Amino acid sequence: MADVLPLVEARLRSALGEPDARAAVTFLGTDRIEVLRFHEDDIVRYASLGMSAHPMTDPTAMVADPVKGPRAELVLSVRAGFADTDKVLRPLAVLAASPQVEGVVVAPGASLDVGEPLWPGAPFSSVLVAEPGGLVEDLELDEPLDPVHFLPLLPMTPNEAAWKRVHGAGALQERWLANGTDLRDPARASVPLA
Repeated sequence: MADVLPLVEARLRSALGEPDARAAVTFLGTDRIEVLRFHEDDIVRYASLGMSAHPMTDPTAMVADPVKGPRAELVLSVRAGFADTDKVLRPLAVLAASPQVEGVVVAPGASLDVGEPLWPGAPFSSVLVAEPGGLVEDLELDEPLDPVHFLPLLPMTPNEAAWKRVHGAGALQERWLANGTDLRDPARASVPLA
């Protein structure tokens, strides 16, 4: 079975260019998760590398399938120079390790919460997982492996996260769109929810 991570890193490089920094985090009982940083004009992107090494397993499954199952990496995009967003490396690695640690399947529409600001002074402690396929195309793997999806993360304020739990991810995304919300602004205020 081919090692998935070199293929994933090659896909990230072809879509985002050469990373200008990388950091690795290892949590007890998990594989190493790396976070790569890419700069593109005034946008900085952080991408996990390591989450897709194993398929995510449905927490209700009796036995984990070591081959089949969804695979993903996480991508966060923010405007550069407005906040110390490089401190997001550890929280992003925590989110990327959550399938191994907590047995969750990370999919579009899900909320992920780190329980603390994503970076110092950030008005966000959680993210909405968006649909893949825009920024980085899915990486098809040889059968029987599922493709790797590159899931964009959209930071949510606590009020937005609470509103999303009641009204759903689609309604929150519509609210952002209707208000012209800049989801890459690392210091943005909550969208009007009334």
